[in-house]
Amino acid sequence: MRWLAVAAACAGCVLAQNFADIKVEKVAGGFRFTEGPVWSREGFLLFSDVPDNKILKLEPGEGKPSVFRDRSEGANGNTFDAQGRLYSCESVSRRVTRTDKKGTIEVLAEKWEGKRLNAPNDIVVRKDGHVWFTDPAFGAQADHRELDFFGVYHITPKGELKLIAKPKGRPNGIALSANGRVLYVANSDERNIRAYDVDRNGEVSNERIAIGNIDGPPDGIRLDEKGNLYVTANALLVYAPDGRLLTKIDMAETPANCTFGDADFQTLYVTARTSVYRVRLGVKGAVQY
Repeated sequence: MRWLAVAAACAGCVLAQNFADIKVEKVAGGFRFTEGPVWSREGFLLFSDVPDNKILKLEPGEGKPSVFRDRSEGANGNTFDAQGRLYSCESVSRRVTRTDKKGTIEVLAEKWEGKRLNAPNDIVVRKDGHVWFTDPAFGAQADHRELDFFGVYHITPKGELKLIAKPKGRPNGIALSANGRVLYVANSDERNIRAYDVDRNGEVSNERIAIGNIDGPPDGIRLDEKGNLYVTANALLVYAPDGRLLTKIDMAETPANCTFGDADFQTLYVTARTSVYRVRLGVKGAVQY
């Protein structure tokens, strides 16, 4: 029963966290639809402006971001791996790519059993090189589908593509726990977040609903080192590891995704429609790369 005692102690730590003084600060604006934020260990934020077909780079203290990648093929979700390589879900080309530090782009996934993916949306990479991504279809993307299902996929370090889930609703945001042993997937249609246990080989098991009845379609998700989940829906929602809603942070625009950043990894950057916001927190994010 030791794990129960640990869980109870952790819950106590979560309850002690103070959200009363949280402030939301706008750091950049004037975009069409922001998504896919990710913090680089080199000290800057990348995020996508999906309709504008760009990945943008925002450095601390700079009000105006620069263009990191033009003609991004509709890049949506982004993340880095332990080597600093950038992974992107390209909704227009309907593929997942990896870009090394020299700028060389490698296609990691674009078809399942001979049929093109729907529109890869969000992605996470574990420290050992295992990759998971979601493949829903929103809006006009649904008109060009070759697959008759929505999927959650796993790419092994050797490049093998595996289908791990075929949810009825559309999977969206995806994230890992701090220890890399639990995978979380947001389902926008079902308005819930499912959890999966993950083994050392990247195989998943024990699918369950971790959070249900979310206020609005959940999109991007992140975790902090205590196991709290930060969910972008009709507002920025913070949940305890046991699924209890801890706080609701209203924002000027509907949030789409989020990521931890800054030198101490205690700032949550939130992409929300035409802008990017930051929220200082008293807890570090779960490092996933």
